[in-house]
Amino acid sequence: MRVGIIGSGIIGVAIAHALLDEGHLVDLIDREGIAAGTSTGNAGWIAHLDILPLASPKAWRNLPRWALDPLGPLAIRPAYLPALMPWLARFISASRPARIEASTQAIAALNGRALPAWRKRLEAVGLAHHLREKGLLSVWADERGFHAAQPLFERQRGLGIAVETLDAAALRAMEPALGPRSVAGALYPAGCHVSDPLDFTRALGEEAIARGAQERKFEVIDIRVGGDLVQIRTSFDTLAQYDRIVVATGAWSKPLAASLGDKVPLDTERGYNVTLPSGRLGLTRPVMFEGEGFVTTPLDSGDRVGGSVEFAGLEAAPNFNRVDAILGKLKRFLPEAELSGGTRWMGFRPSTPDSLPVIGRATRDPRIVYAFGHAHHGLTQAAATAELVASLIADRRPDIDLAPYSPERFAKRF
Repeated sequence: MRVGIIGSGIIGVAIAHALLDEGHLVDLIDREGIAAGTSTGNAGWIAHLDILPLASPKAWRNLPRWALDPLGPLAIRPAYLPALMPWLARFISASRPARIEASTQAIAALNGRALPAWRKRLEAVGLAHHLREKGLLSVWADERGFHAAQPLFERQRGLGIAVETLDAAALRAMEPALGPRSVAGALYPAGCHVSDPLDFTRALGEEAIARGAQERKFEVIDIRVGGDLVQIRTSFDTLAQYDRIVVATGAWSKPLAASLGDKVPLDTERGYNVTLPSGRLGLTRPVMFEGEGFVTTPLDSGDRVGGSVEFAGLEAAPNFNRVDAILGKLKRFLPEAELSGGTRWMGFRPSTPDSLPVIGRATRDPRIVYAFGHAHHGLTQAAATAELVASLIADRRPDIDLAPYSPERFAKRF
């Protein structure tokens, strides 16, 4: 079959490989090309150890403090609030205990497949050297927050995730750059990241093309169904025809899904970062600064500092004061670090209220498969998502139940 994958970020290129494995003819379609969007500048984590949705007790515990800080870890631009209200209503609904538990189970099911899927994929195409298996470290500035995380550690251990708790002395012995503000930590030995998200995605895309995928640079205006083949109308006002279509356009997926009969409450978490010269931070592994809303990663291209959630849509200009705020907080944890300069960036995370991606068939035509809405877990879940999409394209039963990720889950009001 000839399959058109709309979107050439990390999700799209991972899907291309899974479909090439099965002998399909694959076109990678993107208006800007491979790795031109959010895959360019994310934190680079394979966050397969995460199990909590954004609508979790952890987030709600910090929300009052965050809401008072316009440059804090979670902010909503006032002008965007009316447009965001339907998403927020569903987010509040997703914060009920039963919904949190359902989302946790669904995230754990997908993330539990993530690293094995990546290892299998990267070994198969000779790119395993892009994985950096150095572990991940979580750091707390207060004992109360650390103790509040104990139930999460136990839940993770119950899922087979190794967690080692550290006191202040052990923490600083592991990462001497951390100052006295760091009072406790948790090491996840199985944690890993990639060399650099841009280099990683480009390498995967180039390898897909070397295997026979075709790169097509144009914008998709609409998708036409009903005939023997699915048709795409392009920005050149031409038609491209496919046996199957995959929609993997990240934060830009909502209008396409709506045109195909699926009203997905997708919005955009804008994330910010800055990449400093390598070694500036003095950290040897990725670190999550708990309750602060940012992380650091020692990438091959430099030390990246980033995070935060800002709701302001796809059109508003970046507010790089958010980067300054993050660096100000980081300085309190790394008092000796040189944090000036660097390259600043802002990207768009495609986010659903329940923190679950949309993986499933379009209502108006089952030949169209969705793979978007991965939010903070796009890089993490890409290879596992690709395996599931390949099953749907081949009309095979997927290895896990896809009901939690179905676009149909939004058919009910709440």
